[in-house]
Amino acid sequence: MGSILLDNYHFVGYWGYDSHQELVSLCRKIKKQHHKLLSNTQHSSLSTQYLTWNIVSLSASGMHDFSDAWVRPEDSTLVLGREPFGRVPLYWMQQGQVIWFASQVQLLLPLIQAPEVNINALYGYHCFSYVPTPVTPVSQIHAIEAGYELSWNYNNNKITFLQRKQLFQWQQAPDLIYDETDAVKELQVLLKDAVNRQISDLNDEPVGVCLSGGLDSSIIAALLVQAGVKVKAYTVDFGNAGIPEYPYAEQVAQYLNIPLVKVDASPGNIQKALIPTVKALDLPFGDGVTVPLYLLAQAASQETKVIFNGENGDQLFAGWTNKPLIAAAIYQAQHPDKEESFIRQYLRTFHRLWGYEDIVYQSSVRHLINSSYVEDCLQEALDTQYSDELMHRLRRASLMLKGAQNIQPRATNIAFSQGLKVRSPFCDLPLTQWTFRLSSKLMLQGSCEKYILKRAVDDWLPKQIVWRQKRGMGVPLTSWCLHEFWYKLGDWLNPGILRNEGVFQPDIAAKIVSGEFSAAISGRRVGEVLWLLIMWELWRVHVFGESGKKELNHPFILPRNVWRFYNKCKV
Repeated sequence: MGSILLDNYHFVGYWGYDSHQELVSLCRKIKKQHHKLLSNTQHSSLSTQYLTWNIVSLSASGMHDFSDAWVRPEDSTLVLGREPFGRVPLYWMQQGQVIWFASQVQLLLPLIQAPEVNINALYGYHCFSYVPTPVTPVSQIHAIEAGYELSWNYNNNKITFLQRKQLFQWQQAPDLIYDETDAVKELQVLLKDAVNRQISDLNDEPVGVCLSGGLDSSIIAALLVQAGVKVKAYTVDFGNAGIPEYPYAEQVAQYLNIPLVKVDASPGNIQKALIPTVKALDLPFGDGVTVPLYLLAQAASQETKVIFNGENGDQLFAGWTNKPLIAAAIYQAQHPDKEESFIRQYLRTFHRLWGYEDIVYQSSVRHLINSSYVEDCLQEALDTQYSDELMHRLRRASLMLKGAQNIQPRATNIAFSQGLKVRSPFCDLPLTQWTFRLSSKLMLQGSCEKYILKRAVDDWLPKQIVWRQKRGMGVPLTSWCLHEFWYKLGDWLNPGILRNEGVFQPDIAAKIVSGEFSAAISGRRVGEVLWLLIMWELWRVHVFGESGKKELNHPFILPRNVWRFYNKCKV
């Protein structure tokens, strides 16, 4: 049995029975690959440490009281586990009578002679923009689900799987709170306690905060200032493209009297950071926010070692994405004969490629796809037995899916890549449990989402910040793809490479930008879908290790205006 701590942010190890010489050789192979992947980062000089271990754990926050992923040997038993918010990923694979485990998929890849892409993971990614656990993009590697422990027994030189144990269940409380005044008072205390728990180890050093100017990140900044912490805020600036959010961040920073750094997320900087972001994320994440957040973490790392964010606020207090589902549920009650399954309605909220299978994939892959797989991925999260009220059912699903499988792990991986510890006060167990006691009317009042949270912080921030309509980070993906990144699309989504990979239709990018793919894929969705495909393809090259031969017969080799003129002439 043994383990290697590669740096303060990642580990890999093994448990079981095999030739000691062979295991040491494999460990050296992992170390070599790890340093190769990090050759252009600040962590490349960190040395490998070999440990004699009892428990190995990682904490996104860097606080010893908050273990987010752990490996624990107990006599002849191995236990791998993660906390329910999903902050730190954990992966495993079995080779013979050895269980290998690691905090990154790319640390296990050198152990596999012929790694294969998992088709279910590929399909899940294109439906959700992240790979749903417990699968990973690599068929031979598996993920520990957030909030679960897996255990194995070792006896007579043989490993046997023991159990999959759920550690915590998000569910509606039996005693709901209906009184607004009581709820506001209790919530104010819980918010302050959540922040105080995450600043208890700070010794007057400054901390950073990701400040979008939205409600959640602004609350965290305000609470840190109230607690007497030295705060420096960081916000992303897209320049003239898209809808600027930084003016709201500036307003909050001025109100709280804290310095604000605007991070340049111009197309040139985005392109430079794209490959480092793909490597840092470890798995493909298709949301457009990842590279801007990488640039933000990179800037913050020059001045601090701890970064706070407002992630998980939408999951706790039923953010704006729940509105379409609530409306659909009401419509269904009145028109049961036109009912579409609730799970399929939930799938639509991801706004990705679910339902486009026939025009996305080549025939050799299309017949391998199990269309019910992605619905199965949502089944447990949307199970009605845990919540009578629709709002709590949606919140449970959002915590388990979009939160634990997407938002939290990508935030941690980006922060770790820059040597940062990341702290998310909305990922607080007492606070989260309390939110499942709220009546639905306290969370959504009329058209106002997150109502009780806004009431609780009404005196902490400018009214315009508290009560303005929710809008996510306005990443101008469509503008970038159709202008600054036009020629790069020919490299990133090259028809020759796509044809040889045998997954996507080779001309999928051309069809998307020309509007031939689907009338529903227009406007901002053009950039979102292209980005989803780009991040997968870059992952295959820079993490999975594939390469292919490019061809020049594609529209992106021409200036866009020339190509558009050529297309009109053909018609």
